[in-house]
Amino acid sequence: MNEALLRSLTPSVLGILVRRGADFAAAEDAVQDALVEAVRVWPADPPRDAKGWLVTAAWRKFLDATRADTARRRREDLVDEQPATGPAPAVDDTLQLYFLCAHPSLTPSSAVALTLRAVGGLTTRQIAQAYLVPEATMAQRISRAKRIVSGVRFDQPGDVATVLRVLYLVFNEGYSGDVDLAAEAIRLTRQLAAAIDHPEVAGLLALMLLHHARRAARTAPDGSLVPLAEQDRARWDTRSIAEGVGILQAALARDRLGEFQAQAAIAALHADAPTAAETDWVQIVEWYDELARLTDSPVVRLNRAVAVGQSDGPRAGLAALAALDDSLPRHAAVAAYLHECDGDLATAARLYAEAAHKAPNLAERDHLTRQAARLNARGDR
Repeated sequence: MNEALLRSLTPSVLGILVRRGADFAAAEDAVQDALVEAVRVWPADPPRDAKGWLVTAAWRKFLDATRADTARRRREDLVDEQPATGPAPAVDDTLQLYFLCAHPSLTPSSAVALTLRAVGGLTTRQIAQAYLVPEATMAQRISRAKRIVSGVRFDQPGDVATVLRVLYLVFNEGYSGDVDLAAEAIRLTRQLAAAIDHPEVAGLLALMLLHHARRAARTAPDGSLVPLAEQDRARWDTRSIAEGVGILQAALARDRLGEFQAQAAIAALHADAPTAAETDWVQIVEWYDELARLTDSPVVRLNRAVAVGQSDGPRAGLAALAALDDSLPRHAAVAAYLHECDGDLATAARLYAEAAHKAPNLAERDHLTRQAARLNARGDR
């Protein structure tokens, strides 16, 4: 397999798909799928025209993805177009598709990736960012999952834990990313909670409601991000907060703690504080300790460092941060914040600028750039 040839042909094939009418992100996904197919097929059956083969394969991948996306959107449109003739059904086929894509023949991570791509409508790049892996790695994972399920019958739905992971990632993308999927994730999680009596399903629904309750206050009129400590808490949705807290309390009372319940408990402590200064950071650190025990996630430990910085002082937070890999997403932003709290404005400004360069979206990049500029202006006085 001539990998150098594949790399050299990629820009040309991508350009052809774009000229044929594919949008750039969809063309990238299609080309990546075609490259994975080439790696699998070419050693045994090398094509005479490598570029032509790639163009044909990529275009077919693009058409397949477009048809799947169109069909999904059409299902949603048909639901909207239906006249209200009576009570709505308790479930629709979307949640069933989530379970079917979480097929037992797939590993949980592959099932999540496939569902996010095929049903959730996320791009390969967005899924890769959620998983903290390179986009090419995620493209290979999704393609491999497609190959595995292509020859199996979808009569064995996947497990609840995998579906919960998918819903959680879809919500996160809708909450903080470029695609507004948060409301859809809440809708499906409500359906799941009505169908399955499970504390982690309730925990995830509570977490979504508590985060979504703050959404109106997360951005200023000009679209810029507003940090949690600076948000106008009068704009928070108190009904959603009350519902989320009630659901969480009932789940915690069952004494079967899981990661979504722990995350919801942290969100509830933020929501319960009348002001940022009255936040119970000591309890939040304790919940992060539980969450780290449950997940062993470096992202959880990164967020815990912020909480430690609030409860025990910025130097304690920096000490907790020092134990983590500085390549973690948002590591530089956390370091910048803790250094600013410690009074080291020059280091904080440099780290804010570094974090802005690595930001996953425009709103976050602009916010971090403004933070760096603010500290640099203070230093010039």
